[in-house]
Amino acid sequence: MRSHFDPMKKIVGTIRRYQPLILNGFKTRKAYSSGAVEGLNRKVNLVTRKAFGFRSYEVLEIALFHTMGELPEPELTHRFC
Repeated sequence: MRSHFDPMKKIVGTIRRYQPLILNGFKTRKAYSSGAVEGLNRKVNLVTRKAFGFRSYEVLEIALFHTMGELPEPELTHRFC
């Protein structure tokens, strides 16, 4: 490597080390779709936003299970007018 700029040497070394993985991304660009993963990520973000203020991770986890599994909501314990 001819560069005397150390950060450039580090970048080039990283690219060389991960070159096969980088090229795999270009080879499989149209063979696989990440739509399902992106949709799942969107649902998780939405439930997390709606669960703002919950005090424990367990409550958020239950909310995710109910949303993703389309589980029935529990009956209300109080009646409102």
